[in-house]
Amino acid sequence: MNDAAPRLAALAETLMGAPLPVRIRAWDGSEAGPLGGPILVLANRRALRRILWKPGELGLARAWVAGDLTVDGDLFELLDRVGGLLWEPDREPGAEAPAKDEKAGPAALLRDPRTRAAVRGLVALARPWTRPAPPPEEAHRRGDGPRQPRHTRGSDRRAISHHYDVGNTFYERVLGPSMVYSCAYWAPGGSLEDAQRDKLDLVCRKLALGPGDRLLDVGCGWGSMALHAAREYGAKVTGITLSREQAAYARKRVAEEGLADLVEIRVQDYRDVKDGPYDAVSSIGMAEHVGADRYRTYARSLYGLLRPGGRLLNHQIARRPEPDEEAYRIDAFIDAYVFPDGELSPLGTTVGELERAGFEVRDVEALREHYALTLRAWVARLEEHWEEAQRLTSPGRARVWQLYMAASALAFEHNRLGVNQVLAVRTGTRSASGMPLRAREWPA
Repeated sequence: MNDAAPRLAALAETLMGAPLPVRIRAWDGSEAGPLGGPILVLANRRALRRILWKPGELGLARAWVAGDLTVDGDLFELLDRVGGLLWEPDREPGAEAPAKDEKAGPAALLRDPRTRAAVRGLVALARPWTRPAPPPEEAHRRGDGPRQPRHTRGSDRRAISHHYDVGNTFYERVLGPSMVYSCAYWAPGGSLEDAQRDKLDLVCRKLALGPGDRLLDVGCGWGSMALHAAREYGAKVTGITLSREQAAYARKRVAEEGLADLVEIRVQDYRDVKDGPYDAVSSIGMAEHVGADRYRTYARSLYGLLRPGGRLLNHQIARRPEPDEEAYRIDAFIDAYVFPDGELSPLGTTVGELERAGFEVRDVEALREHYALTLRAWVARLEEHWEEAQRLTSPGRARVWQLYMAASALAFEHNRLGVNQVLAVRTGTRSASGMPLRAREWPA
């Protein structure tokens, strides 16, 4: 009898106390739930076992990465419909967040008489009751534990390698010729390439770069910012990254463009740069890796590397502040599969830390909608090259990037995440030289 989906739907609705937001299809071909729109497909019983062994986002992510959970239809629409099950529903800024039960999970659900029968029903459907191993794409940390410090030089190097050292050709397919892995700066009707070029140019103009200026590009990636600043503005650029694959790729690009006299690419931690002063520092999509406990060290390090009057452009993703910041938790899926040890801070926290380091913050520009557009463009490129992307990495890795980028696009669209360019100056008691008197009149 093919009745797995109706049984799943009934049990899930009991647990949720609400109707299913999407239609589901079970391993036996049965379906249940609202018609129209995408269908969530449980390809086998193992999908259910993964979700029951690790209830919440991580169990769902493991099922997705392993291919046990798929979607028939539009992934963006499905994530939008089930978003309330994966993250907090949208609420007004400043509204109280719902309480988080530290002991939530199967044991808590079994203790509750209202949900006990439903959980037992799901367990019966999931048999045999074996615990599936996590997909191989999940990050494995050395000596992980509550007493192990994060964001040491070694742990940061391993985290960066997990995310970026998955093959440069894979990133070419996703990012396109620009090889820029951060929020673009869109104009109506523009292409991804146009938007990434305009973003790099905006950064250079905010930094007031000119011929011979020394620029430190922290987290230089595949060298796109360094190349643009050298080629278009004549700057002398030092780019640093912890990824050896990125560094090799960037050096090749530098040589091919004949810019070796202007651009140096190093595999180096920002804490180990000692050859200041620089006229400017760009940090584009790197500070998310720093960690809350190390952010003051990061800000003070960059401050110390600038000459008086030198500028920092800090381009960074921000999360919404929590009413109780102690309640903030790192996203389980992102931490396990995408950015191990990555941490997001509210914009106000970032600005405060820069000011504590001695910077004068001169401009903040929010680009939230721009990142949603960028991520949707990356997802489209990934899906266009889907078969090749799986061969270049693994099917699981491709599915990680697909889910991560699609969910992130929706997070920016729904104002769960933001991204901001903060321009700060190492200045003393007098006004910073060369700053425009009117905001945002950055010289072309």
